[in-house]
Amino acid sequence: MIRVDHLRMNYRSGGETVAAAQDVSLHIEQGQFYTLLGPSGCGKTTTLRCVAGLEEPDQGEITVGDDLVFSSKTGAWIPPHRRNIGMVFQSYAIWPHMSVFENVAFPLVNDGGRLAHEEVRRRVLEALALVKLESYANRPAPHLSGGQQQRLALARALVGEPRVLLLDEPLSNLDAKLREEMRIELRDLSKRLNVTTLFVTHEQLEALSMSDMVAVMKDGKIVQAGTPAQIYAEPRSAFVAQFIGCTNIISGSVRERAGRHVLAQTPMGLLWSVPFSQSDDVIVSIRPEDVELVGHGEVDADNVFEGQVERVIFLGECVEAHMRIGPQAFTLRLHPAQAPQAGQSLRVRLSRDRCRALSAES
Repeated sequence: MIRVDHLRMNYRSGGETVAAAQDVSLHIEQGQFYTLLGPSGCGKTTTLRCVAGLEEPDQGEITVGDDLVFSSKTGAWIPPHRRNIGMVFQSYAIWPHMSVFENVAFPLVNDGGRLAHEEVRRRVLEALALVKLESYANRPAPHLSGGQQQRLALARALVGEPRVLLLDEPLSNLDAKLREEMRIELRDLSKRLNVTTLFVTHEQLEALSMSDMVAVMKDGKIVQAGTPAQIYAEPRSAFVAQFIGCTNIISGSVRERAGRHVLAQTPMGLLWSVPFSQSDDVIVSIRPEDVELVGHGEVDADNVFEGQVERVIFLGECVEAHMRIGPQAFTLRLHPAQAPQAGQSLRVRLSRDRCRALSAES
């Protein structure tokens, strides 16, 4: 439904050229919720704006549905208003001098008058009902709460029955509780309407909880794409491992290779892990929740280490214990009932299959 091939986009400012998107390619299926995730300045919003037609790329091709909307090879260019897309901006872009109804109706009444008045009214009320704002139709738009304004922007994006929905960090202005509620509502709504959705965010939890597919971006490039579970559990680089959630990063050098595992010498000692790199210098990533406590009386085994707890942080559903194993700082997450005390000695086991050996240069 959306195909982007070898997209390149440079910005020029003050005599300098900034490569905002570098050879970006992605393929989004019909009805898929696809997320571009990355830090500020990584190129995710630039890619979204190129799909929308708000920026004209320097190179590449963009296809929306069956339409080639941009091609640097053929010179094809379809302007934004003819791409049949709906877009929600980070700022919502609500017209403050209009009512809720008038805001949603705006793209319909400014479309050359092709729709009759009653058809406009029907579509607007249906769009407002989708986002549960039908009772607010006559209210001035500035009198809505932040969450209601977000829904209003979504209704306006959907009223034209777009084939593609583009969302540019639409939840970033909401408080934590409302953001959690809107994550669920946005996901459910896109699935109920079967609308292809391209979502941009820097929030890892949003990407993991809402998406069918996630593409992690860095320095204008997609560095890894996959399902949320794949991105989280099988990072292919140190950047992805550290950007998606919390992880322990341990430097090491490979001493032995045995089947699907490698043995690395680390500051903690010898550590078995699954290799995602063929280099001898590696970093090992292990998630704090993948660490198991073992008793002091148990027999020594592979990937069992002992260290001292330095501090414990209560996070509600879990506690985060920061400890030191030899010279290595290490973090694990436990159920509050298992909370250790600062200064306590702990033995931990790291599952071979949960430790990921990545290239030290990634």
